[in-house]
Amino acid sequence: MRFRSFLNSVTFGAQTTANFEMKRLFLMPVVAGAVFFAACGGNSSNESSSADSAETATTTEQAPAADIPGLDTVAVSNDLALQANDLMTFDKKLFRVKAGQPIKLTLKNVGEMPKESMGHNVVVLTPGTDLPAFGGEAIKAVDTEYIPVTFGSSIVAHTKLLGPGESDTIEFTLDEKGVYPFVCSFPGHYGVMQGKIVAE
Repeated sequence: MRFRSFLNSVTFGAQTTANFEMKRLFLMPVVAGAVFFAACGGNSSNESSSADSAETATTTEQAPAADIPGLDTVAVSNDLALQANDLMTFDKKLFRVKAGQPIKLTLKNVGEMPKESMGHNVVVLTPGTDLPAFGGEAIKAVDTEYIPVTFGSSIVAHTKLLGPGESDTIEFTLDEKGVYPFVCSFPGHYGVMQGKIVAE
């Protein structure tokens, strides 16, 4: 309100009321933009902010399983069933398993769109895997059904790429306790089609 009073008190010479309103409407966004940029700070702190956010991201990925929301509502089972659909979603995003024991995971594509435009798989990754980097490499791995060989050491297990109505079952063991991310590696899917397997 003070800002508006200030603008109303400023005189722009012998101009008409319409011209005054036009200038006032022009000045308000300019001043608001200047305040916004001033509040954001300079570039000098961006490097330290980037380093801080990278440390935070690493810390978040390595957070104890107890910090995962909803974990207490998920039963421990090494027999996992997962569905993927045309809305690019998995029906479950969190599993709990016993470390060191065999795990059976079945993925079913319940969608109707063709495999070439909406194929789905599930890739279980090691804790701390850089998901954006993995997704970037997966896009290039057309010949291997979007399973990037450059991330071979980070891949615990994966299903085949599935079309509508298809399913695939894989078996693997998570020897160490930890939080293992899983994603769909079809291009553009990893950002929304992901979850966690907590090995206890």
